[in-house]
Amino acid sequence: MLQTAIALVVFLFPLAYSPGPGNMFFAANGARFGFRSTVPANAGYHIATWVVTVAIGLGFIAALDKFPQLFVGLKIAGSLYVLWIAWKLFKSDTLEGKEEAKPATFVDGIVLLILNPKAYVIIALMFTQFLGTSETGTLVSVVLISTIFTFNNLVAFSIWALIGDKIAGYFRTPESAQKLNMMFGGILAAAAVWMLLS
Repeated sequence: MLQTAIALVVFLFPLAYSPGPGNMFFAANGARFGFRSTVPANAGYHIATWVVTVAIGLGFIAALDKFPQLFVGLKIAGSLYVLWIAWKLFKSDTLEGKEEAKPATFVDGIVLLILNPKAYVIIALMFTQFLGTSETGTLVSVVLISTIFTFNNLVAFSIWALIGDKIAGYFRTPESAQKLNMMFGGILAAAAVWMLLS
Protein backbone atom coordinates (compact mmCIF):
# COMPACT_ATOMS: atom_id res chain seq x y z
CA MET A 1 0.00 0.00 0.00
CA LEU A 2 2.98 2.32 0.55
CA GLN A 3 3.84 2.10 -3.13
CA THR A 4 0.23 3.01 -4.02
CA ALA A 5 0.33 5.94 -1.59
CA ILE A 6 3.52 7.31 -3.16
CA ALA A 7 2.10 6.89 -6.66
CA LEU A 8 -1.09 8.65 -5.54
CA VAL A 9 0.81 11.66 -4.17
CA VAL A 10 2.83 11.92 -7.39
CA PHE A 11 -0.41 11.71 -9.41
CA LEU A 12 -2.08 14.40 -7.28
CA PHE A 13 0.88 16.80 -7.02
CA PRO A 14 0.28 18.84 -10.21
CA LEU A 15 -3.48 18.86 -9.58
CA ALA A 16 -3.18 19.99 -5.95
CA TYR A 17 -0.35 22.54 -6.13
CA SER A 18 -1.04 24.28 -9.44
CA PRO A 19 -2.88 27.64 -9.25
CA GLY A 20 -6.43 26.33 -9.62
CA PRO A 21 -9.67 27.87 -8.29
CA GLY A 22 -9.35 26.36 -4.79
CA ASN A 23 -5.77 27.49 -4.35
CA MET A 24 -6.57 30.97 -5.64
CA PHE A 25 -9.54 31.20 -3.25
CA PHE A 26 -7.28 30.52 -0.26
CA ALA A 27 -4.42 32.67 -1.57
CA ALA A 28 -6.84 35.58 -1.94
CA ASN A 29 -8.26 35.06 1.56
CA GLY A 30 -4.74 34.71 2.99
CA ALA A 31 -3.75 37.98 1.33
CA ARG A 32 -6.88 39.78 2.47
CA PHE A 33 -7.16 38.55 6.06
CA GLY A 34 -3.96 36.68 6.93
CA PHE A 35 -3.10 32.99 7.05
CA ARG A 36 -4.70 32.32 10.43
CA SER A 37 -8.09 33.55 9.24
CA THR A 38 -8.13 30.93 6.47
CA VAL A 39 -8.04 28.01 8.93
CA PRO A 40 -11.86 27.74 9.46
CA ALA A 41 -12.64 27.71 5.72
CA ASN A 42 -9.74 25.33 5.10
CA ALA A 43 -11.09 22.98 7.79
CA GLY A 44 -14.61 23.16 6.36
CA TYR A 45 -13.39 22.51 2.83
CA HIS A 46 -11.30 19.52 3.79
CA ILE A 47 -13.77 17.88 6.14
CA ALA A 48 -16.26 18.12 3.26
CA THR A 49 -13.56 16.84 0.88
CA TRP A 50 -12.98 13.73 2.96
CA VAL A 51 -16.72 12.98 3.29
CA VAL A 52 -17.42 13.56 -0.42
CA THR A 53 -14.35 11.56 -1.47
CA VAL A 54 -15.40 8.57 0.62
CA ALA A 55 -18.95 8.86 -0.74
CA ILE A 56 -17.70 8.94 -4.33
CA GLY A 57 -15.36 6.06 -3.63
CA LEU A 58 -18.33 4.05 -2.37
CA GLY A 59 -20.45 4.80 -5.43
CA PHE A 60 -21.91 8.31 -5.14
CA ILE A 61 -20.49 9.18 -8.55
CA ALA A 62 -23.11 6.85 -10.08
CA ALA A 63 -25.77 9.44 -9.17
CA LEU A 64 -23.97 12.09 -11.21
CA ASP A 65 -23.82 9.67 -14.15
CA LYS A 66 -27.59 9.15 -13.95
CA PHE A 67 -28.37 12.84 -13.45
CA PRO A 68 -25.89 14.86 -15.56
CA GLN A 69 -28.02 18.00 -15.06
CA LEU A 70 -26.99 17.87 -11.38
CA PHE A 71 -23.36 18.26 -12.48
CA VAL A 72 -24.26 21.26 -14.65
CA GLY A 73 -26.25 22.83 -11.81
CA LEU A 74 -23.37 22.41 -9.37
CA LYS A 75 -20.95 23.93 -11.87
CA ILE A 76 -23.10 27.03 -12.39
CA ALA A 77 -23.87 27.45 -8.68
CA GLY A 78 -20.21 27.03 -7.73
CA SER A 79 -19.06 29.56 -10.31
CA LEU A 80 -21.64 32.12 -9.17
CA TYR A 81 -20.66 31.60 -5.54
CA VAL A 82 -16.96 32.22 -6.25
CA LEU A 83 -17.88 35.24 -8.39
CA TRP A 84 -19.86 36.67 -5.45
CA ILE A 85 -16.85 36.21 -3.15
CA ALA A 86 -14.61 37.78 -5.82
CA TRP A 87 -16.90 40.81 -6.04
CA LYS A 88 -16.83 41.35 -2.28
CA LEU A 89 -13.03 41.18 -2.34
CA PHE A 90 -12.74 43.39 -5.43
CA LYS A 91 -14.74 46.25 -3.89
CA SER A 92 -12.82 46.21 -0.57
CA ASP A 93 -10.52 49.22 -0.48
CA THR A 94 -8.23 48.34 2.46
CA LEU A 95 -6.76 45.31 4.16
CA GLU A 96 -8.27 46.31 7.51
CA GLY A 97 -11.25 48.14 8.91
CA LYS A 98 -13.98 47.22 6.44
CA GLU A 99 -16.89 45.76 8.37
CA GLU A 100 -18.58 44.19 5.35
CA ALA A 101 -15.42 42.32 4.35
CA LYS A 102 -15.04 39.16 6.41
CA PRO A 103 -12.82 36.10 6.17
CA ALA A 104 -14.24 32.98 4.56
CA THR A 105 -15.94 30.81 7.17
CA PHE A 106 -16.11 27.09 7.92
CA VAL A 107 -19.42 26.97 6.03
CA ASP A 108 -17.90 28.85 3.06
CA GLY A 109 -15.27 26.11 2.84
CA ILE A 110 -17.94 23.40 2.78
CA VAL A 111 -20.00 25.23 0.16
CA LEU A 112 -16.93 25.81 -2.03
CA LEU A 113 -16.24 22.06 -2.11
CA ILE A 114 -19.87 20.98 -2.57
CA LEU A 115 -20.36 23.40 -5.49
CA ASN A 116 -17.14 22.38 -7.24
CA PRO A 117 -17.98 19.54 -9.65
CA LYS A 118 -14.42 19.61 -10.98
CA ALA A 119 -13.40 18.14 -7.63
CA TYR A 120 -15.81 15.26 -8.22
CA VAL A 121 -14.25 14.54 -11.60
CA ILE A 122 -10.72 14.52 -10.13
CA ILE A 123 -11.87 12.27 -7.28
CA ALA A 124 -13.60 9.85 -9.65
CA LEU A 125 -10.52 9.79 -11.91
CA MET A 126 -8.31 9.14 -8.89
CA PHE A 127 -10.40 6.14 -7.84
CA THR A 128 -10.36 4.66 -11.36
CA GLN A 129 -6.56 4.75 -11.20
CA PHE A 130 -5.88 3.70 -7.61
CA LEU A 131 -8.81 1.69 -6.25
CA GLY A 132 -8.15 -2.01 -6.66
CA THR A 133 -10.67 -4.24 -8.41
CA SER A 134 -10.73 -6.75 -5.56
CA GLU A 135 -13.73 -6.59 -3.22
CA THR A 136 -11.50 -7.45 -0.23
CA GLY A 137 -10.52 -4.37 1.68
CA THR A 138 -12.40 -1.96 -0.60
CA LEU A 139 -13.68 0.13 2.32
CA VAL A 140 -10.19 0.36 3.83
CA SER A 141 -8.75 1.34 0.44
CA VAL A 142 -11.40 4.03 -0.08
CA VAL A 143 -10.78 5.51 3.37
CA LEU A 144 -7.00 5.46 2.92
CA ILE A 145 -7.09 7.01 -0.56
CA SER A 146 -9.60 9.63 0.64
CA THR A 147 -7.39 10.52 3.60
CA ILE A 148 -4.23 10.88 1.47
CA PHE A 149 -6.13 12.96 -1.10
CA THR A 150 -7.62 15.25 1.58
CA PHE A 151 -4.36 15.73 3.47
CA ASN A 152 -2.46 16.49 0.26
CA ASN A 153 -5.04 19.15 -0.68
CA LEU A 154 -4.94 20.59 2.84
CA VAL A 155 -1.17 21.07 2.58
CA ALA A 156 -1.49 22.66 -0.88
CA PHE A 157 -4.24 25.08 0.16
CA SER A 158 -2.33 26.01 3.31
CA ILE A 159 0.79 26.79 1.29
CA TRP A 160 -1.19 29.01 -1.08
CA ALA A 161 -2.90 30.78 1.85
CA LEU A 162 0.53 31.40 3.39
CA ILE A 163 1.84 32.75 0.07
CA GLY A 164 -1.13 35.12 -0.09
CA ASP A 165 -0.46 36.24 3.49
CA LYS A 166 3.23 36.91 2.77
CA ILE A 167 2.45 38.83 -0.42
CA ALA A 168 0.00 41.01 1.50
CA GLY A 169 2.79 42.03 3.87
CA TYR A 170 4.14 44.24 1.09
CA PHE A 171 0.77 45.93 0.54
CA ARG A 172 -0.08 47.59 3.85
CA THR A 173 -0.84 51.12 2.65
CA PRO A 174 -4.49 51.79 1.71
CA GLU A 175 -3.62 52.46 -1.94
CA SER A 176 -1.54 49.34 -2.43
CA ALA A 177 -4.04 47.27 -0.39
CA GLN A 178 -6.82 48.33 -2.73
CA LYS A 179 -4.74 47.26 -5.74
CA LEU A 180 -4.01 43.90 -4.09
CA ASN A 181 -7.71 43.34 -3.33
CA MET A 182 -8.63 44.18 -6.92
CA MET A 183 -5.92 41.85 -8.23
CA PHE A 184 -7.06 38.90 -6.11
CA GLY A 185 -10.71 39.71 -6.79
CA GLY A 186 -9.91 39.55 -10.49
CA ILE A 187 -8.04 36.26 -10.03
CA LEU A 188 -11.01 34.76 -8.16
CA ALA A 189 -13.38 35.98 -10.88
CA ALA A 190 -11.17 34.31 -13.48
CA ALA A 191 -11.19 31.14 -11.37
CA ALA A 192 -15.01 31.27 -11.31
CA VAL A 193 -15.12 31.49 -15.11
CA TRP A 194 -12.57 28.66 -15.25
CA MET A 195 -14.85 26.52 -13.05
CA LEU A 196 -17.80 27.29 -15.32
CA LEU A 197 -16.01 26.45 -18.56
CA SER A 198 -13.99 23.43 -17.43
